[in-house]
Amino acid sequence: MTERSDKSPRMLSVVIPAFDEEVFIVSTLKKIKEYLDLQSFDYEILVVDDGSTDRTAKWSEQWLENNPVGQVIRLESNCGKGRAVRTGMLAARGDYCMFTDADSSTGIEELEKCWPKFEQNYDIVIGSRALSKSVVVRRQTTLRYTAGLIFRPLRKLLVMSGVNDTQCGFKCFRAEVAQRVFSKLICEGFIFDVEALFLAHKMGYRIAEIPVVWTNDPHSKLNTFSDSLKMFYGLLQIRYRHFSEQYQDLD
Repeated sequence: MTERSDKSPRMLSVVIPAFDEEVFIVSTLKKIKEYLDLQSFDYEILVVDDGSTDRTAKWSEQWLENNPVGQVIRLESNCGKGRAVRTGMLAARGDYCMFTDADSSTGIEELEKCWPKFEQNYDIVIGSRALSKSVVVRRQTTLRYTAGLIFRPLRKLLVMSGVNDTQCGFKCFRAEVAQRVFSKLICEGFIFDVEALFLAHKMGYRIAEIPVVWTNDPHSKLNTFSDSLKMFYGLLQIRYRHFSEQYQDLD
């Protein structure tokens, strides 16, 4: 069992947004439970089913009936990853709250790298594939990788710099920070990560990046062309909302 540090949680909430993830969801739940059972803190797992058309919710509910460590929250329709994560983070009961992808592209064991950062009084710790010590086991397609290379400088120019990788789906927040940030979140699609970190930065919260081991899911549902256009448009929306003062009470 891992020893509890001063900044490790009394209870950790793990939010898993899931849309048509019946192939991965049970194995991901098993991996998370096996790791967290060895820790010195309590935990809960919240699967937020984003209107799946397959058996994601069914398999999750059945597994959690046999392993009562959390719950499934069902959204009535496919609202987007941002809505799913927001729903889960606002429902979380832990004093630390994290979200991670249903395909385990970043393993739950990377969590142990977060606690030293929280001990240094960071408020949010995020996985980053862009750091020198990060390991990418399976890379994205050339097209998606190129789209990412274009997206990063645009994001830094239009919205925020100072963060190398906003899109890795492995992020942990102090509970009070998560509640404040996600209660202000507007974006419902894949650009929500940028908006959440932008809001956190404007609120004065400290963000740390950690190197992670990351494996690309070759069955990703991202459409490189259409979703890249949506994300670029999302950057413009965040910038417009900021300058038109649509974000309130961030100071």
